[in-house]
Amino acid sequence: MKIRIGLILWLAGFLFATPLLAQQPVTLKEALNYALAHSESIKKAQLDVEGGRHQVAEVRASALPQIEGTAALNYNPVIGKLVFAGQSVTIGQPWDSRVGAQLSQQVFNQQVFTGLRAAKTTADFYALSAALTEEQVIELVATNYYQVLVTREQLSVIDTNLKNIRVINEIVSTQYANGLAKKIDVDRIKVNITNLENQRQELVNAIVMLENQLKYSMGMPIETAITLPETELKEIPNALDFPDNPGRVNSLLEMQVMNKQLELLDLQYKAYKAEYFPTLALVSNYSYTAMSDRFNYLYKSSEDPMAARFGSMLIGLNLRVPIFNGFATRARMGKAKVDYLKAEQDLRNTRQSLNLAHENAKIQLKNALNTIQSQRENVQLAQEVYVSTQNNYNNGLAPLTDLLDTENALTEAQNSYTQALLNYRIAEIQLKKANGNIKSLINE
Repeated sequence: MKIRIGLILWLAGFLFATPLLAQQPVTLKEALNYALAHSESIKKAQLDVEGGRHQVAEVRASALPQIEGTAALNYNPVIGKLVFAGQSVTIGQPWDSRVGAQLSQQVFNQQVFTGLRAAKTTADFYALSAALTEEQVIELVATNYYQVLVTREQLSVIDTNLKNIRVINEIVSTQYANGLAKKIDVDRIKVNITNLENQRQELVNAIVMLENQLKYSMGMPIETAITLPETELKEIPNALDFPDNPGRVNSLLEMQVMNKQLELLDLQYKAYKAEYFPTLALVSNYSYTAMSDRFNYLYKSSEDPMAARFGSMLIGLNLRVPIFNGFATRARMGKAKVDYLKAEQDLRNTRQSLNLAHENAKIQLKNALNTIQSQRENVQLAQEVYVSTQNNYNNGLAPLTDLLDTENALTEAQNSYTQALLNYRIAEIQLKKANGNIKSLINE
């Protein structure tokens, strides 16, 4: 009975532990660590790395000794004869069997040696690609994360404005009931309330979709509920520092991957060129043959009559010299050379693209910081104007139109400020990526 209760409690803990943990606020660091552990893209890249190791082992095997065994049992219903000097001699017996082993070892094979280098380079290529995939997942998750925060902040702004305008609606409705306000004022407020409620519903739906996108990029089940702390969006530095790093581009994983790809293409060219080289292999085999006129001779003792029982062995060198294959090797080398030149063009273009992304990220970050500072002041000013206009309206010194206009201006200023926060965070992510230290987001 105790074992059954313990098993039930264990299953309950297993089933409900993840959702309960997910209900806690998920920081950006936690989201990124979860993604690194559960992202399907990263798992696939890691499988490529594992496959690369097996590929190296496969190519290495071709340079190791190759040993194989053989066995055969034959029945010869018609036995051939050898004729010489007017005499015929039967060669063989109705039954014969053979067992043997053969050894071969490459002594010189340029294609095999080049293949070994290419396999090792391919393994390195997969490792770099896996690291690049991790950076791409971090970039995607961080961007999705901040988009959720911004949309939730916009929802908070709508909720605050709805609360304020509903208070105004109660006041104006009371004034209209007492003959102190016009019906058009009541209708105008109701229109604003309806518009805000529609905007709120759109934001609620947008948050659900953005959260689903975030969970998908993290590798988290879509049905898992998560919450994000709002403070992470509002922590913005007051100044920016862009240290100079001349070797920045060459250290980026994008460049390392493309350089490794160039190396692979060069090895492919050399592998085709190696088809012109002769190959030399050491071969050796040993076989044991037994012949008899009876099938069951294998089960009799060695004293029984046996037509023949003997062994043979061979040790030698096999030399293969290619002479002419219709210019097929030359054609393959030409195609490999074109592929290499195209990859060089891609490398130069990628270098320019990375430099452009770096400079643009710095400009966007400066612009976003300036916009945040100005929009923060704009929100404060719009708040002061709204409060002042509300007091004037309550005292009969300002029309309802002015109050609604200032309320809309405050909403617009708050949304612009929130959007500026998002633009800053996205630009910050892009700059970290361009500097090759996007993984620092995990430690922040």
